[in-house]
Amino acid sequence: MPPLHVLRKCATRRTALSRCYSSGPGTLTPKHSIYVSESTDPYFNLTFEDWLFRHKSPDEPALLLYRDSPCVVIGRNQNPWKEVNLRASRRTGIPFIRRHSGGGTVYHDLGNTNFSIHLPRASFDRHATAQVVLKAVRSMGVDANVNDRNDICVGKEKICSAYKIVKDRAYHHGTMLISTRLDTLGELLRSGKDTMETRGVASVRSPVCNLQQYHVGVSHEKFLEAVIDAYRQEYDVYEEPHLVRDVDGYREIPYIREGMEVLKTWDWAFGQTPEFTYKIERRFTWGTMASELRSKHGIILSCSFNYTEDMDGALRGKLDALASKLKGQRYGSVGSEISMIAEGDERIADVWTWLRAEMDS
Repeated sequence: MPPLHVLRKCATRRTALSRCYSSGPGTLTPKHSIYVSESTDPYFNLTFEDWLFRHKSPDEPALLLYRDSPCVVIGRNQNPWKEVNLRASRRTGIPFIRRHSGGGTVYHDLGNTNFSIHLPRASFDRHATAQVVLKAVRSMGVDANVNDRNDICVGKEKICSAYKIVKDRAYHHGTMLISTRLDTLGELLRSGKDTMETRGVASVRSPVCNLQQYHVGVSHEKFLEAVIDAYRQEYDVYEEPHLVRDVDGYREIPYIREGMEVLKTWDWAFGQTPEFTYKIERRFTWGTMASELRSKHGIILSCSFNYTEDMDGALRGKLDALASKLKGQRYGSVGSEISMIAEGDERIADVWTWLRAEMDS
C-alpha cells in the first residue's frame, strides 16, 4: 500500500498533473520510476532514453514520456536511403536520426507522444506492455485494439508503432499519433526505392491515423495522464513522476553530451548502414543505361553497368573508369573529383548526374 501522503498528492493529478512532478536541477539519477521530459530536442530525448536503459537497475520498471520537434527516427539496423525521402528531409529541414535500439522508422513531431516502458528481461512481455498503452487509450474514450504485431490500432489503422530491445533489461517503445502532420509523415517516409535490397531491417508499412480523428478531446497532456495511471496500476508504482528539463544541466553530463554529438555524426547516421544493393535504370536520348550499386556502412563497394552490344569502346572505358573511381567513396557524399571524369563527354556527364541524383535521394 502506498504512503498516505503519496495517495493524497496524486489524487489531484486529474486536474493538475504538473503538481505531482518532481525535478532536481543538475542531478540526473536512474532511481526514479516515471520520467516526463519537457525537452523537445530529439537528440537529447533519444540520448536520455538510451542513458535510462543502460543505467536503470535491471530489477526495476521505468516509464519515459516525451515529445520531439519534427524529425524522422530510424532503427539501429536500418538503411536511411531506403527508409527516408532524403530530398524531402533536406528541403523541409527535418532531420533523420538513427536511434540506439532496433525497430522500424517513425516520424516525430509535437503532434505525437513517445513512450518507453523499461522492465527486467525476465518479466518482459511486449503484449502485456502493449496492453498498458491500450488501457490508457481506451480510458480516453477511443475504441482501440492491439494487432498481432502489438501495434495499437483503431480498426485497421495504426495509431502507435512499437518495438523492443533486449539485454539484461528490455524496453517497449512507441510513438502515439495524436494530432501529427500525416501529410509530412507520408512524404518523409516515402523513398520510392523499390529496387533497393538491404540486409538491414525494413519497416512494415501500414495505414495510420491520429487519435483526434476519433476523439477531438485527446491531447498530449491527457495521454500523459492516462499512460501514467495505467503504468501505476500495472506495475504497482506510486512515486511522483520526475520532470526532466534539458536546461537543468543534464546536457553537460558526459554521457548525455557525448551521446547527443554521436547521433549527429556521419559515422553514426550513415556509417552504421547494413550492406545493400540498388539496381537502377535510365533511358537517355543516346540510349538506355542500367547500373547496380553496392554499399556497406555507407561506403560504395562496387558500381557496375550493363553494356549493350553496340556500345562503343570509348564509352565503355569511361564508364569503367567512373565505376572504379566510385569504389571506396561515401555513398551519397561522393567527392567533386569524380566530375572530372565526365568532362568532355556528354554521355558520361549524363550518367554521373543520374547516379549522383539517385544516391542523394
